[in-house]
Amino acid sequence: MSQTVTVVNIDYQDLLNGKDLVEEIHNAYGKDGLGILTVSGVPNYEEYRNALLPQAHTFATLEEDIKNKYVDASSNYSFGWSHGKERFNGRPDTFKGSFYANPQHDVKTTDEALIKEFPFYCRPNIWPSEHVPTYEDAFKKLGTLIVQVGILVAGACDRYVQKSSPTYVADKLKSTIEQSKTTKARLLYYFPTTNNSDNVSYAEDNLDSWCGWHLDHGSLTGLTKAIFLNEKGDRVENNDKKAGLYIKNRVGEIVKATWKDDQLAFQIGESAQVHSGGILRATPHCVRGSSELGVARATLAVFMQPQWDATMDTPTGVDVKDSLIDVLKQGMDFNMFTKERLAQYY
Repeated sequence: MSQTVTVVNIDYQDLLNGKDLVEEIHNAYGKDGLGILTVSGVPNYEEYRNALLPQAHTFATLEEDIKNKYVDASSNYSFGWSHGKERFNGRPDTFKGSFYANPQHDVKTTDEALIKEFPFYCRPNIWPSEHVPTYEDAFKKLGTLIVQVGILVAGACDRYVQKSSPTYVADKLKSTIEQSKTTKARLLYYFPTTNNSDNVSYAEDNLDSWCGWHLDHGSLTGLTKAIFLNEKGDRVENNDKKAGLYIKNRVGEIVKATWKDDQLAFQIGESAQVHSGGILRATPHCVRGSSELGVARATLAVFMQPQWDATMDTPTGVDVKDSLIDVLKQGMDFNMFTKERLAQYY
């Protein structure tokens, strides 16, 4: 049975005031950390969370022909609606549906050559305004808020890394997130377990029944506390206490991470691991589904990441091997790094 752990928490005001948080960052993101921390006391967070997450159900339960209007195959399903396109554990991932958009920039560039070369990042957002009128506004408000808090977390990470790495570029992670137009928010809807013995069995027997084991390849991922809904879209309690986010710690133990509804979580990604020379470290994680019939899960993940042409470099004097990232090669840019990683999931 997996151990349940409460993750490191930082108060929003401490972040805002620039308090020395080296110990907290080390405990969360250092070599022995779980790769995750939470921030409490974020203004407007609960209001924005409650406004957006139920709309994941609203969209996911529309007719298939309507949802298909918001599919963008040209971006490798990285804008708009995506369902059953990922592969985890060798099988199509049909347990969840995702809606992707950049919460800060509807148009990333007007350069057609860039859009053609980098569709994963540069294609315009798609919004289901005709069928879910409040979707876009709620998505942008929550997504943008998470990025704003993420920039503060990134600044605290920069100060931590600088203490250990004299060649680390000041404000590297913070400026990476601030300057990038590749931020991608993903509104996730984990479909309810149906009255089907195979589905129930899979949810009970597989820890990663809703989302397979993986590492986030970006810099920093903001993550809301999930809500659970019945088939009508009404909020319900999560009665299956085994359902939720699981993390593999540094010694290979699997633990269940938990935090409060009013806390916003941030997981460190592989790009930050590269840019810090392995001082900040990402962790493998997965999501276990609820085995309770008719219960769905909704959450928003915001992936803050480098610009598509940003170099995936380690601090001066640090070998790329010290980043501990298997696909990393000298001179690789973020676009190529992403392709290498996504090839493992799609």
